[in-house]
Amino acid sequence: MTRRTKKVKSTGRYGTRYGSRLRKRIREIDATSKVAHRCPRCRVYAVRKQSVGIWSCRKCNHTFSGGAWQPQTNSGRRAIGSIRQIEERRYEE
Repeated sequence: MTRRTKKVKSTGRYGTRYGSRLRKRIREIDATSKVAHRCPRCRVYAVRKQSVGIWSCRKCNHTFSGGAWQPQTNSGRRAIGSIRQIEERRYEE
């Protein structure tokens, strides 16, 4: 018996249901969430998703919160950048 999910990859589990556009979006989300990401503490590509918004590093056991599908969201990066700018201004004064 041959595999039928060669083109659709991880969304083959849905068959023909839910429409092609939604299945393509789910495929992109699966691809980004199931890849190993870089740990913010030890900088090794060993971060995996535990559950929605909870990420943990397999090497240093660092557990942290993040986005539902990515460990860092765009708004989280902006927040970290603005916090750094505020801290730099405080030390300059």
